Amino acid sequence: MSTVENVGIPALAWELAADIYRPDDFDPSGVYPAIVATHPIGSCKEQTAGTVYGAALADQGYVVVAFDASFQGASGGEPRLVEDPTMRVKDISHVIDYLVTLPYVDADRIGALGVCGGGGYSINATMTDRRIKAVGSVTGVNFGRLMQESFSDYDPVAVLDAIAVQRTAEARGETRRVDDLLPASPQAASDDGVTEIDVVEATDYYKTDRGRQPGGATSALFSRQGTAVGWDAFGRAEVLLTRPIMVVVGDRPGAFGAYRDGLEIYRRAPAADKRLVVLEGFSHYDLYDLPEPTSKALAELVPFFGEHL
Repeated sequence: MSTVENVGIPALAWELAADIYRPDDFDPSGVYPAIVATHPIGSCKEQTAGTVYGAALADQGYVVVAFDASFQGASGGEPRLVEDPTMRVKDISHVIDYLVTLPYVDADRIGALGVCGGGGYSINATMTDRRIKAVGSVTGVNFGRLMQESFSDYDPVAVLDAIAVQRTAEARGETRRVDDLLPASPQAASDDGVTEIDVVEATDYYKTDRGRQPGGATSALFSRQGTAVGWDAFGRAEVLLTRPIMVVVGDRPGAFGAYRDGLEIYRRAPAADKRLVVLEGFSHYDLYDLPEPTSKALAELVPFFGEHL
């Protein structure tokens, strides 16, 4: 089993709270490949990216860093509960800055892995931070596309207008608006007639003991969402996404669009080694923690990273 150490990683004017997963037989005098594990939107390092995929990859001989995003979880940054894609991508590079200072990490063998929104962020970071030698996306989502479509009711300009009004109000001292992205509980979802698979299963994961963690807020500060509305995880992919990439999705699509986004980035990536893994019979949230689909995902990811790291 892997061992875990909590550390603080310098970001801009604050630190990122991070867990370093190391192999059980870790030798500090050795040199290891490393992977940066990026959590989903509304999640934290103690959930799927760290405890499921990070721990499993550490068991395979990698040093893995799972971290809380800036403004979220136990990491620093104010105001709280900001989901800023540009900062999420910068956080990945800050973690790499830290990794390359560790004597037991091979700076030429660093990879990235992300789950849900973390998959989109990891792909985007790989386009511009060439220290990332290979990237894996598990049920990855392009958060910008989601904000421009269903999260804005397909009217992103109206949402930007509302964000502008709210941000001005908050700057003048009015109460901040924080939106919970999910129903309060599975029962609340049922009572409200919610049937969409991603929303139902997200509620089951985040709002029950199955996945609930103190740092997994599933909420966001509305006045700071403008950047996300104007962002695109896959912009310039045809030119810049040349690193090896593996995209893992389930074939039971939901409203958050991981299946669609996975097929899109697989098509657009110019990487010489690009692999699409479609796991039949599984949904977005099955790939967060259920033993069978996560084991199948790891059965593909482990040899993929092994070839390139």
